[in-house]
Amino acid sequence: MRRFIIDTDTASDDAAAIMMAALDPSIELLGVTSVAGNVNIEQATANALATLESCDKKVPVFKGASRPLFRERHETISVHGKDGMGDCGIIHPETKAEEKRAVEFILDMVSEYPGEVEIAVLGPATNIALAVLTDRDAMRNVKHIWSMGTPGFGPGNATPVSEFNVFIDAEAYALMLECGAPVTIAGFDMCVGSIGLDKAELEALSRGSKAGQFLEKATGKLLQFNLETRNQHMVDLPDAIAMAAALWDGFVEEQVSCYCECCTENNSTYGQVIFYREGSTYEACPNIGKANAYVLTKVNEELFTERFMDLLA
Repeated sequence: MRRFIIDTDTASDDAAAIMMAALDPSIELLGVTSVAGNVNIEQATANALATLESCDKKVPVFKGASRPLFRERHETISVHGKDGMGDCGIIHPETKAEEKRAVEFILDMVSEYPGEVEIAVLGPATNIALAVLTDRDAMRNVKHIWSMGTPGFGPGNATPVSEFNVFIDAEAYALMLECGAPVTIAGFDMCVGSIGLDKAELEALSRGSKAGQFLEKATGKLLQFNLETRNQHMVDLPDAIAMAAALWDGFVEEQVSCYCECCTENNSTYGQVIFYREGSTYEACPNIGKANAYVLTKVNEELFTERFMDLLA
């Protein structure tokens, strides 16, 4: 059985990803670690607890970093609502976070299960970076890191060149890329367009399982945002795409091996991740590093919708 940790800033698309893992009988979800990103650390932790309760799953939650490594936390107007979950009053968890901190939990697990623990990084990579800074040797024992981050080969959503999760703490993302563990990246370009939940699928969720009803309500603000800005009656679920890549055979159809360099200079490139494709020649920079990640370039959208709806509706 595969062992997973989910590291999350717990907005509504994170909730979808948490549900996928919590309800998958083929994996052991060791724990969920929270990080500030879409919402502050207290809200992210409460959202994770409430999400797991909607699945009737007892999985420990560990509170993590409340701010980036070196910068002040960037306040954002969340497309998921002020509480990250649609501002509809569904976040009132009965359970509480563990006393142990997120970084301590991560290091305990990768030390107890060397070469077995996979981590889904669905928000800023601050907790992962702190674990690397605390015990780099232990973090080399992580089996795989699955990241929802970067624009992929498309435009950014935080700046023209940077995606939100990386932009919040680019220094942390740079440390994660160089930690020595295998990394697969689901960029934002894999998460837009037709992939997501349309009107009929959202209505099916509202009539479905307890978790499905919870998610349909949690994505209400995101739906409103997409209606107003894109004229689309749908919700996109970037973190669920990254989780599908981790969990479901056949979902990833194409990926490329790259050396990924994260820009951390305090200028307009902050948070940009440059992809040097393995096997390509770059005349101006011939001495690039060895490939450190796979970047998704094509996924099976039909498989995603079918399996996701079977799981929750």
